[in-house]
Amino acid sequence: MAGIELRSPDFSDHTAIPGRHGHDEENVSPSLEWIGVPTEAVELLLLCEDPDAPSGSFLHWLVTGIDAHSGGVPEHRTPAGGREWRNGFGEIGWGGPAPPPGDQAHRYFFRLYALSEPVDLPDDPSVADVYRAADAAMIERGTLVGLFQR
Repeated sequence: MAGIELRSPDFSDHTAIPGRHGHDEENVSPSLEWIGVPTEAVELLLLCEDPDAPSGSFLHWLVTGIDAHSGGVPEHRTPAGGREWRNGFGEIGWGGPAPPPGDQAHRYFFRLYALSEPVDLPDDPSVADVYRAADAAMIERGTLVGLFQR
């Protein structure tokens, strides 16, 4: 598997996510771009999580049903065809980084899955629920990691 190339014009892999994307600042989702989605993909799923959160993996963004032919999403937008879900803050859509002040930089994993079929998720899915469903229907995926510290 060659993988999907997932990138952002706002930050590079393993570099700092700009402050405006933080939950306590403008709380706008970053722009994302992707290439290499397999032609047989039915839809895409986008997940952003912080595995370094004190309470365990924290869900910052979950979007399902994304148009497989889309090539990205502009800042502060919902990906084409996508349905945004409730994040770990209890809000629908993007919930920007908000690690505890003074913590080392947390890692924010953006994962884009190309799926062979739509996923079936519970009403309020955990990160583990999303991985289980996405892995079962995955054709290909791409990952981008951003860092954030307060």
